[in-house]
Amino acid sequence: MIINIKFKVLLLISLAFLMPCFSLAEDLAVICKTISEAENGCSNLSASECKVTLEKCATYYEAEAQTIANDMTKTAAEKKTLTTAIANSKQKILGLETQIKQGTIKAKGLNLQIGDTKNSIDKTSSKIIDSQTQIANILRSVYQENKKSTIEILIDGNISDFFSNLTYLEGLNSKVSNLLESTQNLKSYLEGQKIKMDDEVGELQKTIALQNLQKKESEQAKKEKEQYLKLTEAQYQEQLKDKQEAESKIAKIKAQLFQMVGVSKVPTFGEALEVAKSAATLAGVRPAFLLAVISQESAIGKNVGQCVLVDKITGTGKRIKTGATVIRVMKPTRDVSPFVEITTRLGKDPYDTPVSCWIPVYYSGAPSGWGGAMGPAQFIPSTWMLYDDRLKTLLGRSPDPWGVKDSFTASGLYLADLGASAQTAAKESSAASRYYGGSSAYSRSVMRRATCIQGFIDNGTMSSDCQGLIF
Repeated sequence: MIINIKFKVLLLISLAFLMPCFSLAEDLAVICKTISEAENGCSNLSASECKVTLEKCATYYEAEAQTIANDMTKTAAEKKTLTTAIANSKQKILGLETQIKQGTIKAKGLNLQIGDTKNSIDKTSSKIIDSQTQIANILRSVYQENKKSTIEILIDGNISDFFSNLTYLEGLNSKVSNLLESTQNLKSYLEGQKIKMDDEVGELQKTIALQNLQKKESEQAKKEKEQYLKLTEAQYQEQLKDKQEAESKIAKIKAQLFQMVGVSKVPTFGEALEVAKSAATLAGVRPAFLLAVISQESAIGKNVGQCVLVDKITGTGKRIKTGATVIRVMKPTRDVSPFVEITTRLGKDPYDTPVSCWIPVYYSGAPSGWGGAMGPAQFIPSTWMLYDDRLKTLLGRSPDPWGVKDSFTASGLYLADLGASAQTAAKESSAASRYYGGSSAYSRSVMRRATCIQGFIDNGTMSSDCQGLIF
């Protein structure tokens, strides 16, 4: 069903005091959506009604794009926070893994020491048993010796041997007793060390268990953050898509507004200023700077070229007024082919369409440079072709280098690409210089003109010096 835009606009006006604001906003959204999607824009409205509606729609979509941009800023901040949190979680997990690994190695080493200590305790216990057995045997021998009567001692032999043997046994018993005490002390020490290491291993195992639990919790938290980051990224991409759609609608609506700007073939300063404002908005540069460049290039469309191409092989041309031959009017290997394509597409005769003449410049006696620049913005054909598709998208038709609106828009795009979109004096000066191939004198002249035009935009007046420069 085709919506009658004129009817809806009139309905909006008549109900302005009867409908709540949100209803008006909803109706405006419907109208703007219809206009932005329609092939013929708001053709059902009068020119004045269409302009008012387009301006409202441009404001509506600009507000929408700004709201989305604000939401994207918040989403981007959330993404950054989540990314940082995930990175911190990764570091924490790596740290816990290192601690768990170190704890496991330490526990393993302690278990080996505990095993060695246990073996030492077992050996020491065997030594204690051996010592106890030796002591028992010695004591038994002493006991047996002490049981002997004097007669038995006399019968068995020398009394001195008896006492010597008894003394030996007592001395041996003392040594074995000392060894037993030392061995028992060693066993006690080893058992104490084993208990200490057992306790340490127990604590390590508890710590490792806790660290494993913390690692699992960190991994789960990291997984949840990564999932949330995916959702946030999806939200960001959706917002980006919505913002791009809003910007696309803004561009289309502004292009329609641009097409409504009336202009003669050679525009007046006022007409040129209005075109510059619209074209500069589309391109993202300062209107005064854009018009200053056009003023410098062609006196705002008054001088779009004094020569025509004659020979496409050599690039030779002639002056329009006198017919005098002019060399180097157009570079054959670079510009002739695109020039023929552009003029043919526009229904123009490539050999009867004005272009700039060659400015005689010689280096070491040899000619340098070429003419061939087209229209108010003085684009050479090969450069114009770089902007052909972008201009088609913005203007909705095949662009014409000799058309005032088209040439202004192309110049704005080119200057923006050269850095003038920053809208600072330094960037604009650099862009102007590069626009003319690196001339600082050209740049200074453009910036003087831009100052004059900006003064007129701000104050509505222009000094006599500025008038002499611009007009």
